[in-house]
Formats: sequence, structure tokens, C-alpha cells
Amino acid sequence: MAYSFLFDDLLFPVTPSKLDTKIKDKNTTITLINEGEVNLLKKAGLTEFSFEVLLPNVKYPFAVYPDGFQPATFFLDKLEKLKTENKPFQFIVSRLKPSGDLLFDNDMKVSLEEYTIKESVDQGLDVVVSIQLKQYREYGTKVVEIKKPTAKSKPVAKTTKPRATNKTPPKSHKVVKGDTLWALCKKYYGKVTKKMTDELAAKNGIKNPDLIYPGQVIKF
Repeated sequence: MAYSFLFDDLLFPVTPSKLDTKIKDKNTTITLINEGEVNLLKKAGLTEFSFEVLLPNVKYPFAVYPDGFQPATFFLDKLEKLKTENKPFQFIVSRLKPSGDLLFDNDMKVSLEEYTIKESVDQGLDVVVSIQLKQYREYGTKVVEIKKPTAKSKPVAKTTKPRATNKTPPKSHKVVKGDTLWALCKKYYGKVTKKMTDELAAKNGIKNPDLIYPGQVIKF
């Protein structure tokens, strides 16, 4: 079984050999008088991911570079940018059958919590980075308008909902460096789901929705 790690719009040249996924528990145990302990079930906490990735400074035959060889500093700069900008990004792990067909994947918006750069004489010119991610959940606020009551009226509260975004995509798009199906759906449809990227990939004969290359023409 083959793996691919899509980190925002970045594909690591060497896929990590191990991924730890932690589903955090938020349940609470309390003790009732004469009843003993009971467990109060609550919604699960944010999922956490941790893994180590090799960043070569030498072009190895087993490493994959869709846009040509890049040294370790290229990927380290990307990690630093994700950390300093404090913005969530998409983390996709695809598991493929030997035939190349998609087995299943994880597709989640996350934040970069921390990372550790490891250098050792055993690794030569290469570096290893230990990365920790945490699930990011969207949240928002509602705007409430309170109208001053008149002599014969009662206070009225109105809730303002954000307007839906309706975008009409072009008939086709020529892929450039940095494009992903996820980003194209977001750009042209105004929203994106896993189902949308899968359908767009199927429509264009793309086996792996996580891998598109400059020069490809995507039809909508």
C-alpha cells in the first residue's frame, strides 16, 4: 500500500513511514451520592496528528518531486511560513492500492502546532523534521440587531446570516504550479468538499485527486 502526504499545496518528496492519529477524549467522570461513578459523554476533542518526515538535500531515486528537485530549505521555509502566518490549511493523506486506485484517505483542515528539526551525522546532508498538527474547526459569530421599542411595539431581535457565495466556474482551467483540485473548487465554486474534488477528478480521468500537474487542463 502506497501513501502520499499533501501538506497544504506541498507534497513531501519522501512519504513518512509512520503517522500517529490521536482522537482526544473529552468525557467527564463524576461521582454521584450513593450511585458511584458515572461517565458524562461529550463531543470528542480536536484530532491530533504526529509524524516524522525526511527532507533530502540530495536527489535520491526514491524521492518524488512533481515540480523538480528542491532542497530541504524549500520545505523548511514552507513550514516556517505556515507557523508564522497562523492560518489553517488542508492536510490530506491518501492510501493507494498497488494498482494506483484510492483505498481511503484523511482530509482535514489543521493547524501546525509545532515542529522539531533534527540533524545528525548519521543522516549526512539530510534533515528529519518531527511535525505535530491539530484539527481546526471553523467557528463564527452572529450579529444581533436590537431595535428600540416604540410605545406599542416589543423589542425585535434580528439575526444576520452571511450571504451565500455563488460562483460560476469557467469551462476549463489550465493547471499551474501550486494548483490543487481542492483549491480550484474553492476558487471557482466558492466552497469545497471531498465529494466535489472526487467528482471533478473522476470527470477529468484523474485517479488520485491529490495529484495534478502543471499543464493539465481541468474541465468543470
